[in-house]
Amino acid sequence: MKTIYYTATSLDGYIADAKNSLEWLFQFGEPEANYFSSFLAEVGAIAMGSTTYRWMLDNQIHPESEKPGAWPHEQPTWVFSSRALPAVAGADLRFVRGDVAPVHREMRAAAGDKNIWIIGGGDLAGQFHDQGLLDEIIVSITSVTLGAGAPLLPRAITKPPLRLVSAKMHNEAFVDLRYEVVRGG
Repeated sequence: MKTIYYTATSLDGYIADAKNSLEWLFQFGEPEANYFSSFLAEVGAIAMGSTTYRWMLDNQIHPESEKPGAWPHEQPTWVFSSRALPAVAGADLRFVRGDVAPVHREMRAAAGDKNIWIIGGGDLAGQFHDQGLLDEIIVSITSVTLGAGAPLLPRAITKPPLRLVSAKMHNEAFVDLRYEVVRGG
């Protein structure tokens, strides 16, 4: 069981552009089905920040529309937010605020022997790291630069440095880098 921050980023280290858009990413289409579905099959709980959740509502679910979309994940999802956010019918959503450590314990219990996926929010992933709760970082680096936007991980992690576990190319636009978070130092 691991807590994994898995996200896509531009070559210059942004997970969303300056307008909080992911259009730069969508030009590449869906991720390779086998690779992503095998990752998702090992996930038992999800954590996301309020900006990611709001983006999903606005761009995928459209709760105010005549035919709103379904929540895309079966796993229980903890949404970290200091503001009130609308729920999605039929989704196992748990809105929380504050310190990630006690919530992480709840997530571990719900995940069982599966992984926890930090789906979005570089700062949220950083909070898990700050508490010693982050085990891996998987970054799909794309072949574009954005110049500004939401940073991949707004933290200095220098001592000890992350340990590169693997690098894998996907089509001509992505490379996945998998890092282990080294404890101590």
